Amino acid sequence: MVHLRIVAPVDRSERVVDLLERSASTCNLVLLPGAARKPAGDVILCDVAREDASVIVDDLRELEIPRDGSIAIEQIDSQLSAGAERAIRAARGAASDAVVWEEVEARTSESTELGGHFLTFMVLACLIASIGIYLDSPILIIGGMVVGPEFGPIAGLCVAIVHRRVDEARRSLIALAVGFPLAILAAYLFTLFAQASGLLDADIESSRHALSDFISHPDAFSFIVAALAGAAGVLSLTSAKSGALIGVLISVTTILAAANIGIAAALGDWSDWRGSIAQLAVNLVAIVLAGVGTLYVQRLLYKRRLRRHHSEGSPFAIAAPTDPPKSS
Repeated sequence: MVHLRIVAPVDRSERVVDLLERSASTCNLVLLPGAARKPAGDVILCDVAREDASVIVDDLRELEIPRDGSIAIEQIDSQLSAGAERAIRAARGAASDAVVWEEVEARTSESTELGGHFLTFMVLACLIASIGIYLDSPILIIGGMVVGPEFGPIAGLCVAIVHRRVDEARRSLIALAVGFPLAILAAYLFTLFAQASGLLDADIESSRHALSDFISHPDAFSFIVAALAGAAGVLSLTSAKSGALIGVLISVTTILAAANIGIAAALGDWSDWRGSIAQLAVNLVAIVLAGVGTLYVQRLLYKRRLRRHHSEGSPFAIAAPTDPPKSS
């Protein structure tokens, strides 16, 4: 279930209540007249089956509630209610497959911001992965992959492409365009420092590191794995199954490829440098293509659900007032 907190102008709150009352997939409807002060209006609380959350919000958009009021969406972790069970049964489909698009947009929008935390995590992830490459340590290599925050902007780019939002796509691309070069530079400088300080042998060669050798030699499986990981990552975001996202981060070798680019440049191994750049490019392209394809299919299913909702007579259409009769 999803909880909605709606602030509606007084002249439209009755229509919002009618809309929610007529929907079989809603329950626990509460009206608090005049409770809101900024913006002024009535506060309406409601629980809705996850499958119909975006459909209900679409009806509220028709009433221009987001423009003159507000809609807050919260996930309900647990609820004991026979009414909620009836609302879930009334909604078509499975809750685990439902996508709350407003939730997805908000989550990915936060991840596209180019800020200090994002850049810091990119640098730290690349440094951890670099040390993992030095020591041939699977634990450190995986740790660097998990710490890397790059999937956020990639997912944000996929959502922006599907929704055709140029500004969000630009923010995601800027975050990736700044984050990866900075992380590569950090790996490069750290490798030079490690050599100069004696932490690494002066004659070390990147080709000696067996665990990272596959990074500099991309093949068809590199594209396949990245595409599968991209699809799984998008599904984990749209279904709110964050646990699956950890496995996605471990499957994607973007951070490891970035670290190896910096290491190979510092060691003058230009063959590995070119191979790692190719690996990074293959991963990014495959993830975006798979992510956009997955979101596009989910969006088509949502649009079909929305058309069915309106063809059956949406609560909004029933609740809308008619023009008063003209006096003769």
